[in-house]
Amino acid sequence: MFKLPVELLLGTRYIRAKRRNGFISFISMSSMIGIALGVMALITVMSIMNGFQHELRERILGMTAHMTVSDRPSYLGDWQATRELALAHPQVMGAAPNIQEQAMLSHRDRVQGVMVRGVLPEMETYVANIEQILTLGSWDRLIAGEFGVIIGRDLAINLGVAVGDQITLLAPQGAVTPVGVVPRVKRVTVTGVFNAGMYEYDSGVVYMHLDDASVLFRYRDGAVSGLQLKVADMFRVFQVRRDFASMSGENFFIRDWTQQHANFFKAIQLEKRMMFIVLALIIMVAAFNIVSTMVMVVTDKQKDIAVLRTLGATPASIQAIFIIQGLIIGIIGATLGLILGVLLSLNIDVIVPFIENLFGFEFFPADVYYISQVPSKLLWSDVWSVSLLAFGLTLIATLYPAWRASRIQPAEALRYE
Repeated sequence: MFKLPVELLLGTRYIRAKRRNGFISFISMSSMIGIALGVMALITVMSIMNGFQHELRERILGMTAHMTVSDRPSYLGDWQATRELALAHPQVMGAAPNIQEQAMLSHRDRVQGVMVRGVLPEMETYVANIEQILTLGSWDRLIAGEFGVIIGRDLAINLGVAVGDQITLLAPQGAVTPVGVVPRVKRVTVTGVFNAGMYEYDSGVVYMHLDDASVLFRYRDGAVSGLQLKVADMFRVFQVRRDFASMSGENFFIRDWTQQHANFFKAIQLEKRMMFIVLALIIMVAAFNIVSTMVMVVTDKQKDIAVLRTLGATPASIQAIFIIQGLIIGIIGATLGLILGVLLSLNIDVIVPFIENLFGFEFFPADVYYISQVPSKLLWSDVWSVSLLAFGLTLIATLYPAWRASRIQPAEALRYE
């Protein structure tokens, strides 16, 4: 018949405290709860940071392409030939020209600065998801010569306009007059409204037809600001850049999404690392509470240890008993925290709105943060990393008390018995 090792039986037995050492049991329970809370908080925060990184990347790349090619910063001459060359690469899924210029929009007494993007509607859908986030109007209503514009939801609210209204666009490329440079003024019609879910885009980006933008901003000979590319694997943009440079044989100015938005993603990655370190300290404090617990257990069990030694137990067996006892506390706490952390991470989209409605406030106001909702993306690699961290800290915390227990001499422990 299979029998459990004596060390495992005794280590498990010592966790169930008797009445006289209930205080030790209370400290053990406190350590267990502390580890559980630390693991739960760390898994939840890591999932939220992963969610922010994923949402930010998806929303930014939903509005912009993965790469931008130009002859020099913000200028490209023969974009048709460059497009054919780019589409020859197997990783390039779409290519579209665009014009990007800053301008001012005014309606009645309201004025706001915007970024105007001149696009070809039939090509832009291959590199961006703007058509999918259009809430009012139609993408096909961007027709050359009609000077229609598609604006963000927050921009429409700030200016107080709706689909069909006319607004005034002021371009800095103006005419030189005796009184100075006069900005070009053009009445444009709102033909659609989009909602990207990011305040920066929803309040500051305007789309219009490429030909209209070329006329308004005085781009000559069919030139554009650049050619936008969408690749099959966004994480292979460096390889595509290198291949495109070798294919073209020219010194194109190429910027990819990792360069254009590097500050956002580096900031999130740094915050994720710092939050991991800070919350790992919670687990560390709870794990090292086990040290004090185990030291008191060793002191309380000196007579038992002495009896075991006289019956033939080796110092290694004594060490194993107390290491097992500490590990059981840590494993139970880590398992409980893992379960709670996973459940909380998977249901954060329900819990956060409930709290916001209950107390009447927003965690992330849309006019302050790029993302106004609390996203969550659970990665099992993070779950296992946190679990291994909790297990490792618990194991380290048991080593000294276990070593101290193995050094107890039976004769000294039983001297006054």
